[in-house]
Amino acid sequence: MKIFLTGGTGFIGSYLLNEAHRRSHEVVALRRTAQSRPRISLEKEPQWLEKDLAGVDESDFLGCEVLIHLAAHSAYYPYDTLENCLRKNVIDPIEMFRKAAAAGLTHFVSAGTCFEYGAAGERLGKIPVDAPLEPTTSYPASKAAATVAFQSLVRELGVGMKMLRIFQVYGPGEAEGRLWPSLRAAALSGEDLEMTAGDQVRDFVHVSDVAKAFVDAAEEQALGAGQLEIRHVGSGKAQTVADFARSIWRETEAKGELKLGALPPRPNEAKSFIPA
Repeated sequence: MKIFLTGGTGFIGSYLLNEAHRRSHEVVALRRTAQSRPRISLEKEPQWLEKDLAGVDESDFLGCEVLIHLAAHSAYYPYDTLENCLRKNVIDPIEMFRKAAAAGLTHFVSAGTCFEYGAAGERLGKIPVDAPLEPTTSYPASKAAATVAFQSLVRELGVGMKMLRIFQVYGPGEAEGRLWPSLRAAALSGEDLEMTAGDQVRDFVHVSDVAKAFVDAAEEQALGAGQLEIRHVGSGKAQTVADFARSIWRETEAKGELKLGALPPRPNEAKSFIPA
């Protein structure tokens, strides 16, 4: 199978490249420049296409059988403005999907995020895939807007799309400053780590499992024309951020101290995201 991949140098995209190549798939991967490198070592290089989403041509999709869209703008806190997130996460992908459909592709797999649920996550406890979208910050709001827009688009284009909403992904290659890299770095150096109270409840899923879920979805039969199916990608285990931090501290036999409550919570952060 020949896959067209956006976000190939990103955290999840890097793992997806290795997973797809292990399964003997061919990959055309989008990156901005030749200096953009994946977050982990690749077992095999894909066919790199050096363009941004807006610069992709219809001809770039020729021979491809499925489009996996992982690229995202401002996915990590602090987020960009709502206007920029909407432009990069809704408008640009729509234009790319139109070109892919014009080239004959009918099988699309796209990444969503659990943070689209926002305030509904706290109210519902375990979140079903048809829960209302009540995002509380700019990036999640743009992804929720993308969900609504893509539902209309697949009907218009006569294609099928599987949207995989990712829960709290972590692992090697994650951006510095994020929770898991910060925990590992402090633990291995013997330093203390200041944190929020850590009372947020999350489903932490390893990045390799997320990559496998996306390749699995690509390998499955395409959905019918006009269909959009939403799936959750998580571990099935809910835990507080504090408990997750303590588990990393134990695994690494850290000598420093976890200073829970030393930092204030993020503004407008929803406390609970647990998939049903």
